[in-house]
Amino acid sequence: MSSLVQSVDWLAIAPPTLAAVVGLVVLVADLFIGEDKKAVLGWVSVAGLAASALMLLPLRDGDRATFCLTGDAHACSYTADRFTLVIQFLVLGGALLAALLSVTALKDANKDLPEGEFWFLLLSSAAGAALLPASRDLATLIVALEVASLPAFALVGIKRGDKKSSEAALKFFLSSVTATAVSLMGVSFVYATTGSLYLTQIADKIQHVDGQFHTLAQTGVVLTLVGFAFKTAAVPFHFWVPDTYVGAPLPIAAYLSVVGKAVGFSGLILVTVVALPSYGDVWGPALAALAAFTMTVGNVGALRQQATRAYSAVRLLAWSSVGQAGYLLVPIASAAYSKDAEKAIGSTVAYALMYAVVNLGAFAVAALVARTSPLNRISDYRGLYARSPLSALILGFFLLCLAGLPPGIIGLFAKVTVFAAAVDAGLGWLAVVMAVNVVIALFYYLQWTTLLFRAPEGESEKHRVPAPLTAAIALTAVLGIALSGAPQLVLRFSATGLF
Repeated sequence: MSSLVQSVDWLAIAPPTLAAVVGLVVLVADLFIGEDKKAVLGWVSVAGLAASALMLLPLRDGDRATFCLTGDAHACSYTADRFTLVIQFLVLGGALLAALLSVTALKDANKDLPEGEFWFLLLSSAAGAALLPASRDLATLIVALEVASLPAFALVGIKRGDKKSSEAALKFFLSSVTATAVSLMGVSFVYATTGSLYLTQIADKIQHVDGQFHTLAQTGVVLTLVGFAFKTAAVPFHFWVPDTYVGAPLPIAAYLSVVGKAVGFSGLILVTVVALPSYGDVWGPALAALAAFTMTVGNVGALRQQATRAYSAVRLLAWSSVGQAGYLLVPIASAAYSKDAEKAIGSTVAYALMYAVVNLGAFAVAALVARTSPLNRISDYRGLYARSPLSALILGFFLLCLAGLPPGIIGLFAKVTVFAAAVDAGLGWLAVVMAVNVVIALFYYLQWTTLLFRAPEGESEKHRVPAPLTAAIALTAVLGIALSGAPQLVLRFSATGLF
């Protein structure tokens, strides 16, 4: 029996560890800081997330692994390879931008949101989300998934005395717990048939499963994917998304739309492509069908939003995120059929990076508008150009990126990359479904964009933009414009290095 005693590579585990440590520091400091100085906790959290992201720099030169079995150097619980670093960059960068939005949101909330608890929960969730892409055994994967999820439930329902927030948190919690329970049953089936929880060992042993356990192994594969499909908001595990985004504080909705998805997709990639490549005939068709249903339901749901309905802007972004999840699933499904699975997975990572930048930017502008229009209806954006020309231009750019239209070249590039992955894998029917959905999405993205530049109803009121909100909007805008100028950088950066 292999020994489990080993040394720990502290540099490899530094990014998630630092986020967790700062979270504990904030929680303890909250006990000793007066109410008038609570704002400092926010800036400590922002600095902690920035430092966690910077800890990725020393790791970029080579693969590192720790918590490995001494008898098998390839069986490790934590691996800091290219794939891990790219997803951790996405997660920690997304959490940092959400934290910048939160600084303003907490100040505007006027003590309705408990600051110490808020920052502790956000940092804890970010630490779990950063741990997940590095996990290389099923136990660590599930633990990381729950560490990322459990604080998020509390963050959604953290508004004091808000029934809408409480209902959203309860719906999010119950549906997530059910999905996790199903995944745990799947993990137990996989373990029963292979005798291992390490992804590399599972990939080898599951190919030689005894015939009488073949059905059990297939069932385990499908059930294990359920929890990660829930996190990606794939249909039919999407029903929690609109109400949760509306009930949550807006920065947390932004956080869930990007970081929550990154958690789900990195988990799906690790379970399918790394642990279960020989079962591509099981998960490939399943994910292809999920992708088709998800993009269609998401885009039709966004199309049905009424401009004058309360919170319709947030609901449209929520349904849009479901549709975008469908596009993200396409290359993962293609990996089951493609001769170059790494290239297919790189397409998903590239699309996720594009989506993270522009979606966080759209939520940042939505947070700005919500300061004067708390109901955040799409109709509230009419004449935004007259009130805040730069914000309107930036939001218009982000919406065009999501639609895949110039000047949002990065959005077009990402969609073409995903489309090419489906065609190369021989999934022509899925490429056609995607093309139809892109056309559907054009309608509601362009409708919202044109509204920004129409004549305002009534007298225009100028927006005052706080510094943290300005920083979040400016950072996402600069990244979006820079990547539109050199979109090939995204694909080069997103090379996974999984194989």
